[in-house]
Amino acid sequence: MIKEFRNAQSKYPDIKIPQVGIYQYVTSNPNKIPDDKVIYVDGVTYRNYTFGEFKHESKKFAAGLQDQLEFKRGDSSSGGKVTTVTTKYEATDLSYQLTDSDASVLIVHPEILEVAIEALINAKIPTSRVLLFGDKEIKGYKPYCSVLINNREIEPIHYTPEEAKSTTAYSSGTTGKQKGVEITHTSAVARSAQAINVDCKLGPQSKTIGTLPQLWISSYYSNDLNSYAILSGASLFSDKLERKFYEIFKIPILQIYAGIGLQCPNTIVPGIISLSGMLLNWKYNEPGELWIHGPNIMKGYLNNKEATNVGFDKNGFFNTGDIVSVDEQGNYFIVDRKKEIIKYQDFYVSPSELESILLTHEAVLDAAVIGYYSEKEETEIPTAYITIKNGYIQYQVLAEEIQSFVDEKVAPYKKLRGGVLFIDRIPKIAWGKILRRSLKEKLKNDIKE
Repeated sequence: MIKEFRNAQSKYPDIKIPQVGIYQYVTSNPNKIPDDKVIYVDGVTYRNYTFGEFKHESKKFAAGLQDQLEFKRGDSSSGGKVTTVTTKYEATDLSYQLTDSDASVLIVHPEILEVAIEALINAKIPTSRVLLFGDKEIKGYKPYCSVLINNREIEPIHYTPEEAKSTTAYSSGTTGKQKGVEITHTSAVARSAQAINVDCKLGPQSKTIGTLPQLWISSYYSNDLNSYAILSGASLFSDKLERKFYEIFKIPILQIYAGIGLQCPNTIVPGIISLSGMLLNWKYNEPGELWIHGPNIMKGYLNNKEATNVGFDKNGFFNTGDIVSVDEQGNYFIVDRKKEIIKYQDFYVSPSELESILLTHEAVLDAAVIGYYSEKEETEIPTAYITIKNGYIQYQVLAEEIQSFVDEKVAPYKKLRGGVLFIDRIPKIAWGKILRRSLKEKLKNDIKE
């Protein structure tokens, strides 16, 4: 008999979320960290900042924004917002995000200066408000430190609890047509407080290694490189890869997410939407679409009321678009993204499940599974692209062998009816997410019915 539950709450006790701005929170120093303690180290240059330097430099930066660029309240720690941008954007993408977020200053890495210059035309940001990371002037564009960092410091703006809940601290774009994700001061504080308070053994002496793009404001946790665990975001790890990593390093890899693994403190998961679109209670070990509520959830999508209304219900529960399952111990597992699920007749097929199986074949180096609409069968059929390891040749016999290898391990409706196709490289974005849309376009030419 399948047990059901409603409005699941975290197994961790609720914690008190400080109702302050993010700057006040990170500098509140409840553990009495001394100002001479090194808190940031650049893994490439080994340049570092102490806690005291961080506080002084950030106050100088805030003063520089006000003095040199006429920032006002509503604009950083001097009262403004930050919108983070991926370095992989083309000029049109960057221009769109700058315009959508109403950005007034751009601080850019020299490697993408040319893209930034092109983007400024449509974004209508004066070149005088474009500054560089680093310490070198390039083509008349100056380093931000030489323009903004002087001796004057200001105390960053303080927010009331009500202001902290409603004021955006960060926004960032997503892939495809960008939607600015608005993260309030309270939600940013909540995310940090939740990470510290869950059972991951973080304390005043802990160190973290940030290996993800900083535009995600994320990092992997570890202690003097002697990790308790690696927290992984972005693409899903296969079971095989996770086991192999553990065998070598004896360090577990945990998928991080707003509620994946054990549920974070202060969060609630209500009934779920089943894959057929019906509102259900949670059923253990059955996949469904995750909805979640908590102080760490974003405010909404910037300048996009329609997308915000679709994403949130009237009670403030957020529809993540992720398909997950939960076991009797309250552990959540990502199955796939809803928009990537393949509908074969009246059944739902998870691409990531089939990809995990493909990766266990000795010849397969990488794999991606997508749905192909078959006019003959009048439904989507699962189809795989694979890259193979050195020493193997792209023979049709091998493709058929790999297809059989998968089909023997899955239910009939999950079989790779579209076959297995070879590709030299699985197209992915910088942090490993498969570009399925690109593969679907390619598939139109590769499959002939």
